[in-house]
Amino acid sequence: MTEIKATTILAVIHNNMLAIGADGQATLGNTVAKSNVKKLRKLQEGKILTGFAGSTADAFTLLDRFEEKLQSYTGNMKRAAIELAKDWRTDRYLRRLEATLIAANKEELLIISGTGDVLEPDHQIAAIGSGSMYAQSAAIALKKHAPHLTAKEIVRESLTVAADICIYTNHNFMIESIDS
Repeated sequence: MTEIKATTILAVIHNNMLAIGADGQATLGNTVAKSNVKKLRKLQEGKILTGFAGSTADAFTLLDRFEEKLQSYTGNMKRAAIELAKDWRTDRYLRRLEATLIAANKEELLIISGTGDVLEPDHQIAAIGSGSMYAQSAAIALKKHAPHLTAKEIVRESLTVAADICIYTNHNFMIESIDS
């Protein structure tokens, strides 16, 4: 069986607002398997927003582990992410999981990968998935040249650019936000 892959997830902190958005497309090989997948999840009573790219089942397993780490480290997102990345890299079961996560709160964005990376991206913009570079490029330009836009507007417009270019990204967006 071909694995479900490809998507676009984008998170932006701008003008004291965090917004994270995802398209809804899941593919199976070169076929659209579903067009309205929910790839975002709220943790810590909505204080942390997450999104995933990769295998859905794998991502949910990792998100559950991340939530456990958040509870163990009293909501410290960066510490929980580092501990998850360590486990992900060293645990025989976890290291087979194929997904990448974005975790964000009002102050910081993190990209967490199975290679042990916990990245704090530049410009307070995080993007993962097949359309990530299109969305990230658009978000950087919009933050710079349209500073009056809200974080939600930047995410929506940037995902639209990605969906117009990337065949693995559709226009069925889900966007969540947190105001500071």
